[in-house]
Amino acid sequence: MPRLSDIIEEFIKQLIEKKDGEVEIQRNELANFFNCAPSQINYVLSTRFTIERGYYIESKRGGGGSIRIVKVKFENSSNLLENILNNISSPVSQHQANEIVECLLENGVISKREANIMKAALNDKTLPVNQPLKDSLRMLILKAMIISLMNG
Repeated sequence: MPRLSDIIEEFIKQLIEKKDGEVEIQRNELANFFNCAPSQINYVLSTRFTIERGYYIESKRGGGGSIRIVKVKFENSSNLLENILNNISSPVSQHQANEIVECLLENGVISKREANIMKAALNDKTLPVNQPLKDSLRMLILKAMIISLMNG
């Protein structure tokens, strides 16, 4: 059975798709609809609709917490890869790397099999160094993978 976070994420994605890639929602109304706390909506927004996943979120104060969510559109996979590469400039956590891989998968740049291979290579358990070095090494590996996809 899907978790509430998954259901909320899917609901918001469907709204975005229906509205041509951009939607404005009221945090409190959405919380009432799902019979949950507004913090649950915040959690979904902050973990599932990130820049790494190709979303831009703009919060508006007052009026029940209006939030605008925009699915960033790219003309082609080269533009997406270039944008991701340009935005990787500091050490990358395993979570951030997984978000980037999921974005590539969702946008059809890579297959499910390729996503699994990338995640395995970027996994904490695969990188045999201490944490500060691990995130820096992961960044270099991820950049190399993206450059490889660009040259593919």
